Amino acid sequence: MEKKRKSWINWLIFAITAVVVFSLGMLASSVTERKAEESFVYKPKVKLAEWEPRNEVWGENFERQYQSYIKTSDTSFRSKYNGNAMIDMLEVDPRLVILWAGYGFSKDYKQGRGHFYAVDDVVNSLRTGGPTGADDGPMPATCWTCKSPDVPRLMSEMGPVEFYKGKWAGKGHEIVNHIGCADCHEPESMNLTLTRPALVEALERQGKDINSFSHQEMRSLVCAQCHSEYYFNKKNKFEEGVPYLTFPWDNGFSVEEMEKYYDDIEFKDWTHKLSKAPMLKAQHPGYEVYMTGIHAERGVSCADCHMPYKTEGGQKFTNHQMQSPLNNIANSCQVCHREETDVLVKNVYDRQDKIIENRDKLEELIVRAHVEAKQAWDWGATDEQMKDILQGIRHAQWRWDYAAASHGGSFHSPVEIGRVISSGIAEAQETRIKLARLFAELGHNEEVPYPDISTKAKAQAFIGLDIEKLKKEKELFKINLLPKWEKLAKEREDKWPVKRY
Repeated sequence: MEKKRKSWINWLIFAITAVVVFSLGMLASSVTERKAEESFVYKPKVKLAEWEPRNEVWGENFERQYQSYIKTSDTSFRSKYNGNAMIDMLEVDPRLVILWAGYGFSKDYKQGRGHFYAVDDVVNSLRTGGPTGADDGPMPATCWTCKSPDVPRLMSEMGPVEFYKGKWAGKGHEIVNHIGCADCHEPESMNLTLTRPALVEALERQGKDINSFSHQEMRSLVCAQCHSEYYFNKKNKFEEGVPYLTFPWDNGFSVEEMEKYYDDIEFKDWTHKLSKAPMLKAQHPGYEVYMTGIHAERGVSCADCHMPYKTEGGQKFTNHQMQSPLNNIANSCQVCHREETDVLVKNVYDRQDKIIENRDKLEELIVRAHVEAKQAWDWGATDEQMKDILQGIRHAQWRWDYAAASHGGSFHSPVEIGRVISSGIAEAQETRIKLARLFAELGHNEEVPYPDISTKAKAQAFIGLDIEKLKKEKELFKINLLPKWEKLAKEREDKWPVKRY
């Protein structure tokens, strides 16, 4: 009996000793981990100026974020529809030339390569022309608004109205840093912030307090500063005549609500060269479409999928390699969805295939409507006879463009985009019926032939575009004016001190 009691006591002592040793081990591990974490505590190396536009200077304080951001320079990924490689969309789909006849996009429309190339791509585009001086060229300064962290710097110096004034070429020497840190972050706290006035003003007109948004909401709103629909409002309350960048959200931001906004103020982006319709160009209503999708409904932000969190060396941070989630499915989609990669990719492509099938049909109908409207004018149609027809073309193409220009819209919100395209097809068909009736009234019942626009070159020739002249002007601009911009920018930035701790 005595022997059994001793054995029990020995086992108890052993168990207590094991627990104590284990606890000490856990404590030692925790202390080591805390020391390791301490080494990652933010210790700024430089004092960031309030409007510091240089991404590499920010990168000295936020190395991991900066190093991941630099990877946006990689343009090797291509998905079934786009990716981040530069693609000449007019070569891929020459019908776009007809849809945008008389507008800059008919000259040149390439899929952008992403934030890292924002300045380079807009400088190289034929849409910005070949200016010879500060007061020359086809585009206003407003076109720089979303291209660089130099923009909030300039707006802070001169105010938005002065920034929007003048030609695009007039501020070329000021804008050299590609989209980056200061576009979305405060320098001291790294808190997300809105640096473009158009979004702030639109939200305020809706009665919303911009300080009331949560961090999760801000992870989408900083994107919405630029990935939204906008127009150049020359009848603005600040200074008439200045193309003040404005969001048409006063009625809401569905395709019908923004269309009504534009119709009520009789705004047009341009007059179509063939049909003479007063056209709207959807810019990139990505945020508006995203807000109608299931991910927004579930509280998923843009950054959750396009900039998913990453762990490196024991530290969790936001991966600033902004890209298609299809190139990072493990860290974006599969954080929530447990399906295999192939299944998830198929889910995306299935939705895109079905939406694009109908979008292509709408595109063809609108091209036909433009060509037929031109024929109606040639046969002597009057303004009164064409009024409803031109409005129909305007509305059909606005719906097509809303679907096409909303980056990733066919996946972000396939139900809404499918609805929008369907309404566009109905609008285009009704317009063509009106055209057929007008032809009969004018004494014609023959079919208007569809033009040979099988290539970009043929389509541009069909609308009378002298593309070689535009290319020559751009070459001269890059030889004569662009180097002066770069020289002035370097001289300016060389004078900016970087204060190191």
